[in-house]
Amino acid sequence: MSVMWTVKVVGLGAVALSLSVELLCWLVRRLRPGRTLNEVLFFPSEMACVEHIFSPSLPQSCCCPLPHGIETSFSRLLRHILSASSSLDLCIFAFSNMDLCRAVLVLHSGGVTIRVLTDKQYAAISGSQIGVLRKAGICVRCDVGSDYMHHKFAVVDGRLLITGSLNWTLTAVQSNMENILITEEPDLVRPFMEEFHKLWGQNDRARYLHSSAQKPANITIRISD
Repeated sequence: MSVMWTVKVVGLGAVALSLSVELLCWLVRRLRPGRTLNEVLFFPSEMACVEHIFSPSLPQSCCCPLPHGIETSFSRLLRHILSASSSLDLCIFAFSNMDLCRAVLVLHSGGVTIRVLTDKQYAAISGSQIGVLRKAGICVRCDVGSDYMHHKFAVVDGRLLITGSLNWTLTAVQSNMENILITEEPDLVRPFMEEFHKLWGQNDRARYLHSSAQKPANITIRISD
């Protein structure tokens, strides 16, 4: 009798232990934060059609001769940019790539708040898309100082950082050896957000002109003999 009782107790204990382990694993899975996105892209990117990214409901709508349905570094970059749901802060030296411009315009038309900081000299070159963005009503500021605004980064929704050597130009995407880091690491995203906010304030042209007007002019008067 005592042997049977002992067997039952041991069996119940084993079942209880098994259930406890399963419950613990379930709790760990529920409480563990989601995996943080970290991705590296290298360029030049393979040439492929990206129309399906802009029109996912019409995958067969494009008849261009480029390969279709291929995932490339450029298509990955476009997807990350188009993932913005509330804001896109872009700080870029040269911006002439029409597909990247199209992505920014799509976000703008969808109600995403866009802010663009760029270099005043490169904003005026032939092929620059900065004028297109301005005509669409997107807020663009150029550097007001004498230094190049040479940054190349974007922050999506204040949570996703896109940065690296890549200028937003066709040559950089298709011909240059470039790199991009995409990350959701808060310790990396935060300094770039702070830098963008600082530069956005510093390059407010209205404030700059007002500040310049407040400075006393240095006037030299010559008196001839």
